[in-house]
Order: sequence, then C-alpha cells, then structure tokens
Amino acid sequence: MSADMSDRITVFNPVGFPPKVVPRPLAPRLPSLQGKTVYLVDCRFDDSDVFLKQMQLWFADHMPSVKTVVKPISSVYLKDDPATWEEIKANGHAAVVGVGH
Repeated sequence: MSADMSDRITVFNPVGFPPKVVPRPLAPRLPSLQGKTVYLVDCRFDDSDVFLKQMQLWFADHMPSVKTVVKPISSVYLKDDPATWEEIKANGHAAVVGVGH
C-alpha cells in the first residue's frame, strides 16, 4: 500500500446495514435500592446467567432488602423482547442487563 492510502479497500459487513442509532438519555438514578426490585436481565450471551446469579447472591449477602429477579429474555440476544421490558417497567425499579464475558 502506498503512504497516501489511495489504494485502500472497502470492507462491508455481511450482516447488513444497522438501523440509525438514536441517542437516549440515561434513566434517572434512584436515591437508594433499599426495598426496591432489581431485575437482572440475562440476554443469553455466553455465561451471562452465571454472572447474574453471582450478582444475585451478592445482593442477598450485602443488600438483603433488595429483591432481585433473574429474568432471561425470551429469545437470543439479537432479538428484542418487548414483553420483558414491559414486565420490568411494571414490576421493577431498576435493571441490570448482562451480556456475558
């Protein structure tokens, strides 16, 4: 290749073109997790369930007033799961989304 990179090649992702990313603000922080329900969402990526179960044990030992719910999504991590997000909105105060590794 030359120093000016005029002979660069273009590589395309065979998966296709992703949708445009629209930024969203973060959810406001809770003043405390005491007495709250925290969903630990398993996106079914490698070993995320192991990590989330360890996190659930940590909460039980260190913050026993926090109720944790380990919730696997209904499909693989590449597919959205609106029913899970609605359940969390209706019944939870916070969520940790675990993606593994």
